[in-house]
Formats: sequence, C-alpha cells, structure tokens
Amino acid sequence: MQNREELNVKTRDIIRKKVRFLRRQGITPANLYGPAIESMPLQAETVLLRRLIAKVGLNALIALKVDGSAPRLAMIREIQRNPITGELLHVDFFQVEMTHKVRVEVPLAFVGEAPAAKRANAMLIQSLNSLHVEALPADLPRSLEVDLSVLKEIGQSISVKDILRSDRIEILNDPHLVVAQVSEVRAPVEEEVVKVKAEAEAEGEAPAEAPEEAETKG
Repeated sequence: MQNREELNVKTRDIIRKKVRFLRRQGITPANLYGPAIESMPLQAETVLLRRLIAKVGLNALIALKVDGSAPRLAMIREIQRNPITGELLHVDFFQVEMTHKVRVEVPLAFVGEAPAAKRANAMLIQSLNSLHVEALPADLPRSLEVDLSVLKEIGQSISVKDILRSDRIEILNDPHLVVAQVSEVRAPVEEEVVKVKAEAEAEGEAPAEAPEEAETKG
C-alpha cells in the first residue's frame, strides 16, 4: 500500500442517542460502509479526526485501521457538524476497491481574476461550487480548477464542458451548465431617470418623463 494518511479507529458499541456521551469524552462516532462490507459502527478520537479532515478533506484515500487490524483503503464520504458551533457530530467512511469506479462530489477551485468583472457595471456570478464526477479511487481529484482569467468581456461565461480534466475522470453534470459568468449590472430606475434629466437640462431641453411617470399621468 502506498504511503497514505492513516487513522486508527475502534469498533463502536454505543449507538443512537447515547453517542452524545462519546462526544463529551472527545470521541466522534463514525461509520464505515462499502459495496463489499456491511455498515460498521466506529469511533475515533476527535482531535485526530479533525486533524485528518483539515489535511486531506473529502475524497482523498486514507488507510483506516480498525482495532489495530490491517489498513483498509477508505475515503471520508460525509461530515456532519453542529451548524452553530462547528463541532464534529459524525463522519462516514467509504471503503473502496481500487478497480471499481466511484461517484463523488468534487469542489471547484476558482483561480485567477476575471478582467471583465473589474468594470463598474459588471459582476462575477459563480453558479456552481462543485461537480459530480466518476473515476477510479486513485484518479479522484481533490478539486477541479476553474480559470476565471478567460472572462475578458461582459457576457462571457464558463460552462462545465470548458473545465479541463483528465481522460480518466468523467464529469456527470450537464456539460452546458454555466459555472461562472460576468453579467452586466443595470443601474436602478431612479438613477437612470436622474441621469436622463441631468443630460436634458445640460443640453437646454425639457427633461423627459420616466416611463413609469408618463403612464401614471393622464
């Protein structure tokens, strides 16, 4: 087995609501599952688990040692946290087989700056934060890079099909979905009316009525 991050875990007998007692002791409940095994309740030291998550994140292959046994290749599939405190509540591990493809959600990493977005009347809109991909475990990327520097004009966009990737990775999302785009920001109606009146007065003409004002008179 290649050199991978390791995590020692233990099988867990405490289940359901009683797991709160584990958390008070600095232990996080977890589960291991996969296509060739039954779901296995586990527990891990919260400090070690938090350190591992910060280092490898989701989708990275790790060596999971259950009760000191031979390492199992697995990846962190889901992390549950307290929405207020951020405390780890539960972690799901997925045991992989290196010859079987898996489907995971991979985050997008936006790099560079969009030149068009620097204009006063423009705004960069990021529509997606992650993509669903399928690949062998060893080929799974930590993230997919999106280069924003190609957005040079207002109206330009980057779609799923524009994201560079390896031939060993299949992106499952609709290739025409927009990932990021630079859109024009229109001034509020009030500002446009003021601008029209100011231009008309500067030219010595009577200020034109706004469409809304014209419709309400009569």
